[in-house]
Amino acid sequence: MKRLTLTAAILLAAASAFAQKQTPPAPGTPRNFSIPQVRRFELPNGLPVRFVPYGEVPKVAIRLVTQTGNVDETAEQVWLADVTGSMMEQGTATRSAEDIAREVAMMGGALDIGVAGNQVTVGTDVFSEAATRAVALVADVAMNPRFPEGDLARIKADLVRQVSIQRSQPGFLASEKFSSVLFPNHAYGRTFPTEAMLQSYTLDHVRAFYDANFGAARSTLYVVGRFDAAAVESAIRQHLSGWKAGAAPTKVELTPVSRRAIYLIDRPGAVQSTLYIGLPVPDAANPEYLPLQVMNALLGGSFASRITSNIREQKGYTYSPNSAVVPRLGAGSWLEAADVTTNVTGASIKEIIGEIERLRNEPPAETELRAIQNYLAGTFVLRNSSRSGIAAQLAFLDLYGLSEDYLRNYVQRVYALTPADIQRMARTYIDPAKLAIVVVGDKAQVESQLKPYGEITP
Repeated sequence: MKRLTLTAAILLAAASAFAQKQTPPAPGTPRNFSIPQVRRFELPNGLPVRFVPYGEVPKVAIRLVTQTGNVDETAEQVWLADVTGSMMEQGTATRSAEDIAREVAMMGGALDIGVAGNQVTVGTDVFSEAATRAVALVADVAMNPRFPEGDLARIKADLVRQVSIQRSQPGFLASEKFSSVLFPNHAYGRTFPTEAMLQSYTLDHVRAFYDANFGAARSTLYVVGRFDAAAVESAIRQHLSGWKAGAAPTKVELTPVSRRAIYLIDRPGAVQSTLYIGLPVPDAANPEYLPLQVMNALLGGSFASRITSNIREQKGYTYSPNSAVVPRLGAGSWLEAADVTTNVTGASIKEIIGEIERLRNEPPAETELRAIQNYLAGTFVLRNSSRSGIAAQLAFLDLYGLSEDYLRNYVQRVYALTPADIQRMARTYIDPAKLAIVVVGDKAQVESQLKPYGEITP
């Protein structure tokens, strides 16, 4: 009896200790993000340069960001920016692609050219002692692409395969339809080229796109990490001052569409439906962009969000739903995406819209909002605690015309928001009567489930 009592006491004490360990500590005092001092100067051709001494690791990130990309394509030139970016990797007037790869590898890095909607980035991350050589290499790739004809057919074939693979996946099909209905007759609404379109591109098309869209007037150079500032500045002036200024960035003009409509893409036999539900919202230049991000994190953009808790944790309709405020220059979008079991397609839409309406009708509790604020503050600091993260944030600021105070005051502004502010964001920008609802799934199984939410648009 004594042994049983003692055992019970030990188990009770262990359980108590375990329970105590599971209680998380109170969060510390929130701190604003402290961006390192940014030194700015400009070359005679107008190219802005940003120097950011950062970190203790002897490496440096060099990013040349040009304000162009898919936004500068015509309706007959979808992915011409991608073809151009890939061709720029194939060598310069004095370096072959193999020379570039070998040279940058010996500096401890790799060359990367990234093409996006509004920006093309040529960059690398190398050992500090190689910073000046890396500047020369990046400048050569950006200024003197050779565009070897022998590589064009291979690049086009690779992109044709990429399109074929992506258009076989429901998420890409939903994204394509979603973008096209929000941004019709605009580059933002054109996701994929046809095979014939890709195959039609010639070196003349590539050269024309490069000549029209690349130059100092559209570009900014970011150098972040540990480096000899005087030596790097000398290398920049030597290798980039001769770059043509080129044209100013294209002014983005568009009229997004906000209207309630259902779009069904049939995938016979699909056991899941892919949902894309959303509408246009202001871009990052708008002062409401940051409050929108906080509202989004509470509504569907974090693991602890309401929509995720509802359709994942409580009902088990889906595994990984998520929402996001997607920034684009001139107009952004709010989007909830989820892959749900076919037989609960309609029920999932009902719950998503129900959570939107709940937030519009009543503000969140202080404790719920505080948990989201803690999450956003923590992830913001982590996201910017790297060379590439800082460079990306500075490029974001420059694209949208924001000052560095956006970064310095981000955490403070997040915590300053009240439950009423979050409710106002939902009321102002997330109107269920204007939601585009895209469903990729088995039409025979889901069509009747969609009827309560409106007529299906042909």
